[in-house]
Amino acid sequence: MGMGVSLILIAVGAVLVWAVNATVSGIEIHTVGWILLAVGAIGALFSLIFWSSWGGFGGPADGRRRTVVREDY
Repeated sequence: MGMGVSLILIAVGAVLVWAVNATVSGIEIHTVGWILLAVGAIGALFSLIFWSSWGGFGGPADGRRRTVVREDY
């Protein structure tokens, strides 16, 4: 789950918790909102933790450096 999905889950959860004032039989909307908020927050936290290990466009950041030796003749 990426940062974008986490932010969407947080937004949907917040809307369900604080903006929706409806009742549905068999499901508690506020509880679903709190669950989505928690899952989104945990996903965002994991995205930030593992951000540096993501390969990105330059390849994975595994700590190895490439050493270039230039020899002048």
